[in-house]
Amino acid sequence: MPARVFVALMVTDSGALTAAELAQTLRVSPAAVSGAVRYLTRLHLVIREREPGSRRDIFRVRDEAWQDALANRDALLAQYSGSFAEGVSVVGRETPAGRRLTEAMEFFEFLRKELDGLMDRWRAHRDAPRPDGPPA
Repeated sequence: MPARVFVALMVTDSGALTAAELAQTLRVSPAAVSGAVRYLTRLHLVIREREPGSRRDIFRVRDEAWQDALANRDALLAQYSGSFAEGVSVVGRETPAGRRLTEAMEFFEFLRKELDGLMDRWRAHRDAPRPDGPPA
């Protein structure tokens, strides 16, 4: 359901819909929409705003939602890496389990470093002039 809600918001011209509009568009219950937008807001993909002059909430896709969601993964990757490091300290680096944990820890540290460079390259690509006009 979160994917359907996210796509519904992406394809609407305004990029924003109320919960009732989402439920009607997707032909689902308001409870299903509520759970989906709660999940999407936790991932920082969607934001909840108050409709001007109304008490109704509207939901919209955040600007740079993809980039922010990926960048926010750094904390999760750091948590994984730290957990594996703790495991290594418990079982020892030279044990079979320690070697597996060390490899996992190093993998997540590698991802963290690569993610920074990847985001920099994406911004440069996004902002680069295009042959058919300025960047979007």
